[in-house]
Amino acid sequence: MDKLFQEARVPTTLISSKSIPDYSTRVPVATKEMIITALSQMSRLSNAFRYVDFEVDIARQDTVQNLTTILLNNNQMQLQRPALYVSGGMSFVDQNVINNRMQLGTSATRFESGASTNRSATVVGLELHLGDFKSRTIIPGLDSANEVVIGNGGQGLDLSGRIGKYGWDFNVGRDYAAGTGAAVRTLVELAMIELTGKWARVPYWQCLTLEQTHPAFQRQLREWYESNDSLTRQRLIQRSLMAQGYLPRSETLLLANSPILREAIGKFQADQGMVVTGIIDYTTYDRVLRNFVKLDEEGQFKRIGWTNARMEKEQGDNTVPDTSAPLKIDLAIENPVIDKTRFYSGTPLFLSVRLSRASHLSCYHASPQGNVIRLLPNMSNPASLVSANQTIRIPDWMSPNPPFVLDTGVPGTESAICVATTEDPMQKLPATYRVPALTLIKGANGVEGVRQQFEQALGKDAIAYQTLNWQVLPKQ
Repeated sequence: MDKLFQEARVPTTLISSKSIPDYSTRVPVATKEMIITALSQMSRLSNAFRYVDFEVDIARQDTVQNLTTILLNNNQMQLQRPALYVSGGMSFVDQNVINNRMQLGTSATRFESGASTNRSATVVGLELHLGDFKSRTIIPGLDSANEVVIGNGGQGLDLSGRIGKYGWDFNVGRDYAAGTGAAVRTLVELAMIELTGKWARVPYWQCLTLEQTHPAFQRQLREWYESNDSLTRQRLIQRSLMAQGYLPRSETLLLANSPILREAIGKFQADQGMVVTGIIDYTTYDRVLRNFVKLDEEGQFKRIGWTNARMEKEQGDNTVPDTSAPLKIDLAIENPVIDKTRFYSGTPLFLSVRLSRASHLSCYHASPQGNVIRLLPNMSNPASLVSANQTIRIPDWMSPNPPFVLDTGVPGTESAICVATTEDPMQKLPATYRVPALTLIKGANGVEGVRQQFEQALGKDAIAYQTLNWQVLPKQ
């Protein structure tokens, strides 16, 4: 879901939640906190949702809430109104909807035995809705109603007998019960995928149809991995890395110890948060090829975009698909407002940038007069090399003491540009560009001048860039 939100460029939306009650009192879990966790996991890269945490129940208020109330009363803090809120509750808990019992015993003069088994099931239902906070109305169609079955059971064995005047008795049993907490978490995550997916109008069903951490998927991928030899696995991974832009397009099979291939695998592993080894193992195979698997019409896992060694030998398929993915930059304004194209003078501005592949990143800001300063790298982010899908905040608004702030200036059109390159550009840029961050760059003529300077230094095909423009209005 996080990736779907990122690709759809879903703007940052403030959201809150009502308490999710359980009128049956049989499922004592923190459902509201599970909702917050689910929303947070969906927004790690996309920043699609930010939860407004404000508690009005006096019994639940803590030190943070008390300080918030004091600051609000003294006009020292501004609480932003959320756009959406989650409402709902545990709709029902039906216990023992299935109850199977079986007992068996034998009896003799000096020996008795017995065995028993029982199974029962409880159905828990959760209903959640998405509402418009401004009007306090439930949005039609944005609802979710799901149930989960929780199983319980046990087995027992009894043996008893008598030897002469003495008797003996033996009893053993095993009981098991599935926890309600994990079941409710599954319901909450399923409901939030449905609600946020319907609201953002993204194909959320993809996250429900093909779960790549599912044991069936892992078993199938492991079977494909073990059925192919090392040469076939290497060819598949090389082609996938080409399709994702980590390797240049080529029909030549690289050696396993090739520095080019090892470097590409290492970059891919770093972007995926894996241990960087530069070698092909099952974990790397899984991460590289999992996006080349889909479900067919019968619900079975199907390979797409790759073949096995036998088919290549029979069909002579030595071509590489021309699907090289370009390096992409996602530069966005993160201010929680509807119109992100106009700001009053003196308004704090918050930017974020993400890359599709590990690259060297440089960002600049231009005033209406064309004056340019470098925003990245800076004192808080001194390294120019940035991993893929890593959100860089400009400035870092999550830090309690950010090294700088970015406020809109005089009225006019301000701009920002971010440039990504495969190599460190500082040594090839003119000396005027090697000044410290947040220092005026002499001779730079707006973001267009920055782009032209990078193209002259590194070549037009060696860079990727994105620009943003916003209008600064006179202060009210």
